[in-house]
Amino acid sequence: MLTGTLGGLAEALGLDPLLVRLSFAVLTAAGGTGIVLYLVLWALSAEPDASAPALPVGQRPRNRQIAAVACIVAGSMLFLRGAGIWFGDAVAWPVALAAAGSALIWARTDAADRQRWARISERLPGNPVVMVFGSRVSPLRIAGGALLIAAGMAIFLVANQALASARTALLAVLVTAAGLGIILGPWILRLTRDAGEERRQRIRSEERAEIAAHLHDSVLHTLALIQRSEDPADVAALARRQERELRAWLDHRPTPSAQQDLRGAVDALASRVEQLHHVTVDTVVVGDAPVSEHVEALLLACQEAAINAARHSGAPRVSIYVEADTDSISAYVRDEGRGFDPDAVPADRRGIAHSVIGRMRRHGGSATITSQPGKGTEVHLELPRSAS
Repeated sequence: MLTGTLGGLAEALGLDPLLVRLSFAVLTAAGGTGIVLYLVLWALSAEPDASAPALPVGQRPRNRQIAAVACIVAGSMLFLRGAGIWFGDAVAWPVALAAAGSALIWARTDAADRQRWARISERLPGNPVVMVFGSRVSPLRIAGGALLIAAGMAIFLVANQALASARTALLAVLVTAAGLGIILGPWILRLTRDAGEERRQRIRSEERAEIAAHLHDSVLHTLALIQRSEDPADVAALARRQERELRAWLDHRPTPSAQQDLRGAVDALASRVEQLHHVTVDTVVVGDAPVSEHVEALLLACQEAAINAARHSGAPRVSIYVEADTDSISAYVRDEGRGFDPDAVPADRRGIAHSVIGRMRRHGGSATITSQPGKGTEVHLELPRSAS
């Protein structure tokens, strides 16, 4: 926040920056050591080389990492206390407990919730600091963190003999809380309403995107095939097939791929592409995974990529490779056709932007398209197993 020193240290260690900053704050309260270490790190640090590869972005810390940081800080505090570099138990231990409670609550909060509340706070007058937690945070973690903070406050009061005037202090706290409620009550209510409205808008936007992607993958493809077909029987068969699929989707009935394993689902989508577009589709599936809603999204994106290859590449053969391991599910759709420039695709073409890239992002995955004119196309889809 000041010089970027602790943020850089957290990035190098793969930790949440808040954990590192809280640790240095506790060491500062213990004996001022945190300030000395900070200045030393700042003096020894250097600006990162712009040509050097960027370090991987640190993910939300695991419980083992949090416990490791807590052990390092606790051991350092015991060493400083034994060495006499100590501001006193009445200051150091309450700060440590309060920091532990804050870390327990905040470090385990979902990153999407942090970003959402940060965006809301930026729109409010004065940009007040907001620390609110989304619904995905465990109530036990919140309760545990709150107890640690309360314990630190209680120890601080007891150590400084502040409970002797507890009644007077309690009355002052109640009056102050009532005044703050009158002043901040409307703002807190508006904040809550804004958060709820933003969540509803996000849900509506995701639902509209899913509907648009489904209609593009099913109805619009079928209409395009009907326009090119000159056989009345073929047209009627396409219309009946599309009607059955659309009714099943509107009635929320499970799709055929949701009733079989991953290998069977990949073979089924390959058969559909072969039947509708008269190209050969080779499939290879390594590993297995239950076909959940998230895996179904990867299969639909894979099918859309194969349909695009069959329609636009001019290649007689399309290859689909799917691999499921313990961490993720990967899919590759390749053709040796005419290829294209991904940057030159018009913005109104929904096949790539919505049915492939957008669908994967909505379900926690990613899509990478590699293509050059005359050199074919490869679509790489990646879906974490945690999302499925």
